[in-house]
Amino acid sequence: MLSRRGLLAGSALALLAGCSSPPSGPPPGPPAVPVPSGPAPLREPVTVQRMPSAARGTDVDLVLISPEGVPASGLPVCLALHGRGARARTFLELGVPAALTAAVRAGVPPFAIAAVDGDHYWVGVGDEDDPQKMLTDEVPAWVRQRDLQPPSAVLGISMGGFGALRYARAHPDLKAAAVASAALFVSWPDARARKVFADEANWRAEEPLLHPDELRGASLGVWCGESDPFEGADRKLVKAVSPAVARFSPGKHEDAYWRGVLPDVLEFAGRRITPAG
Repeated sequence: MLSRRGLLAGSALALLAGCSSPPSGPPPGPPAVPVPSGPAPLREPVTVQRMPSAARGTDVDLVLISPEGVPASGLPVCLALHGRGARARTFLELGVPAALTAAVRAGVPPFAIAAVDGDHYWVGVGDEDDPQKMLTDEVPAWVRQRDLQPPSAVLGISMGGFGALRYARAHPDLKAAAVASAALFVSWPDARARKVFADEANWRAEEPLLHPDELRGASLGVWCGESDPFEGADRKLVKAVSPAVARFSPGKHEDAYWRGVLPDVLEFAGRRITPAG
């Protein structure tokens, strides 16, 4: 039987606010490896583990990416949150491993990226599936198993931008939060059309635009295409929060735009996630 999440991921509505193309064919990247019994440093630039998430009530992929040629042990970690209809491995399709290595070789202090599978805008909507709880309560232990530091930064694309901002609200000590084409909603009718939130109260509690005072502009970066349907909402975010970086440039809500801004996003996170040398 298909789960509610599976039905949403495959629907046309999901694709309207999605990040990248819907999953099809064999998953990108290496096959999943067994969960280590104790701290085990990463040996490859890309590692995938299949993790049981009590918070989500299902197994999820944990994709760990580190720069090539750099010892991964002890690296700080930036969470990466995908868009609707996508998955953790989508960041492999977007070229994050090569982009991270290039950023580090260009002088950005080394850090690792941890991507996990999420859904319904990375928040709990009353169905005992709470991706935000997974990020807070489970992911830190998962990355420590690979001898990495607990997450201290987050980046998100589309739906993942909504989730990244929600995560930043709950973690005011976060060193960096970077969002590209953040899927934000300026009104309840707009949010209700996504058929994700349980009700208006659920949306109001989670919507980043309604809680700008809980976001730290000094650690926030915002990128959005000028032909993106969420441009207006993202400009409202910029006006309300005054982020450290706000860049609107030609582009649509699509992979080509996200690949284009990825180097800037990674540099923004990397320059803030590590202490000055």
